[in-house]
Amino acid sequence: MPSAQTGPRQWILPNADPTQVALLAGELHCPEGIAALLVSRGITDAATARALLNPSIDQLHDPMLMLGMDIAVTRIQQAVRASEPILIYGDYDVDGTTATVLLKTAIERIASRESPAKVSYHVPHRLREGYGMQATVLGNAAASGIRLVISVDTGIRAFAAAEEAKSLGLDLIVTDHHLPDHANGIPEAIAVLNPAQANCPYPFKSLCGAAVAFKLAQALLLAEARSAEDPETQLHRLNRGLLPSFLKLVAIATIADSVPLEGENRVIAALGLWELRNPVQPGLRALMQIAQIPRDRPPTSTEVGFRIAPRINAAGRMDIASEVVELFLTKDPVRANELAEKLNRLNDERRDTEAKALEKIETSLTQLALTENPLPECFILDDPDWHRGVLGILASRVVDRTGRPALILTHEDGHAHGSGRSIEGFHLLDALTAIHGETNTTDALFTRFGGHAHAVGFSLRSDRLSLLRDRMRLYGATRLTENILTRPLQCDAEVHLNNLTQNFFEWLNRCEPFGVGNPEPVFITRALALAVPVRFIKDKHICLELEKPGEPRRITALGWTRTFDWPARCKEMTLEKGSLVDVAYHLRTKTHPQFPGLELELVDIHPS
Repeated sequence: MPSAQTGPRQWILPNADPTQVALLAGELHCPEGIAALLVSRGITDAATARALLNPSIDQLHDPMLMLGMDIAVTRIQQAVRASEPILIYGDYDVDGTTATVLLKTAIERIASRESPAKVSYHVPHRLREGYGMQATVLGNAAASGIRLVISVDTGIRAFAAAEEAKSLGLDLIVTDHHLPDHANGIPEAIAVLNPAQANCPYPFKSLCGAAVAFKLAQALLLAEARSAEDPETQLHRLNRGLLPSFLKLVAIATIADSVPLEGENRVIAALGLWELRNPVQPGLRALMQIAQIPRDRPPTSTEVGFRIAPRINAAGRMDIASEVVELFLTKDPVRANELAEKLNRLNDERRDTEAKALEKIETSLTQLALTENPLPECFILDDPDWHRGVLGILASRVVDRTGRPALILTHEDGHAHGSGRSIEGFHLLDALTAIHGETNTTDALFTRFGGHAHAVGFSLRSDRLSLLRDRMRLYGATRLTENILTRPLQCDAEVHLNNLTQNFFEWLNRCEPFGVGNPEPVFITRALALAVPVRFIKDKHICLELEKPGEPRRITALGWTRTFDWPARCKEMTLEKGSLVDVAYHLRTKTHPQFPGLELELVDIHPS
């Protein structure tokens, strides 16, 4: 498969003012390398740095700032007081299922014991129903006596569904985070909660779907606490107990949905990860146990993204996502273990399905590399045998490996269903919007599409796939420039080997969580010598023992071949014992209890 990194990249270090770095390090009493990292990310004063390093519930924005929140809260309160049945219309991914759990729990909390809330939920089946609200489900809801429907993580482009709800006599509240259709506005509903919509004064625009649902839950719970006989006590309990507990699921969704981990998202993720250190709810405990997450510390964003989230997503990808909602609602430990084990099995099935598809993708990309010069700016690959549930993962794998946007499709009954992933600097939803053409005309390309800058989902007739390729080629030719496709490596600070101490690592951990918008720092250390020859692991990975000439300190550096051919680079550089190199890396702690200490995970390597 073509590799995203086949040769040396230019390393870019920010021009951090040394005086500013030294001043911040002195005020925080932190290593200068940490201060340089903070300054490189625009954090130049101690007060801002302390707020970032010490997130608190008080840093969350007032949910009532969100456009439509007052109307949504009032309508839900009316429904609860009148014992009116409510339907939560969810989605089948991590974001949608956790949002469903959060909102259902919150609505039930504001009801009285004498008159409990009547809250049901519907999580669509990915293959049978697809994304978004369906008229059949709304019709069944109306027939059963439901008069209020609340969407979570969906609905911002559901114009037809909103019209259907109105015709059925249903009140609709939309909670979503996906980008609106600016040409057509927003669907007709009694309230639309989405900070990305026009004229919404909410100060943070990049919440995930579960976080928008959480803001509604927060507003409902705050309103209940303020109306209590002792509002001050109730508000204190809410802010120190229930709301932080809710953030466990919001953090999982925030990390899984790859929204920027900055601003309010970073606060949500940091607080939620802390709450996950020893969860009480049986389903969450069972899931973390089967994902082999230790309970004696908060999980990292990497552990959530690569161990917890895939198991949750596996239900929607391979089977029925409603069982995720059941997992997080059940109070029965036996049932929780059964459901967690099922998610684990489904995740294993997903991996097998993904691996088989990746073999075909490897072959296709190798053929493209041999037959097309230059390579297409955006890879568009399709196969009728690929499972719809893993298309997004496959697209991500292609992007990771090639450094180019990717659209991956499968076919069913004359229609192609696809998922896309992109790279920094190329807004994928804008691309799809531009090539779509005029809706409701013969020029229109997609039967449906939506998403955001980095991830999209779409469908079109199979016989129009060649048109998709043509339009995407024309669009990408002028926008996917060489500067975007071969971006330099953004580094954060240059650090001397002897400064990589346990104290440095602990300060680095305080800068977590890392992810989109707050990437894991890349450090540079120069003029290190290979203490022993390069060790190759399974012919794909490398292990280097590095030291500073004349100094006793030695450190291990590992190069894992995911997006980089490390053995080829070592041979190209003719590395041998004594070779001097500059390394760019992530700092890691060793996980083996018998071999404690720090090690480097290589990002790039240059001759010194």
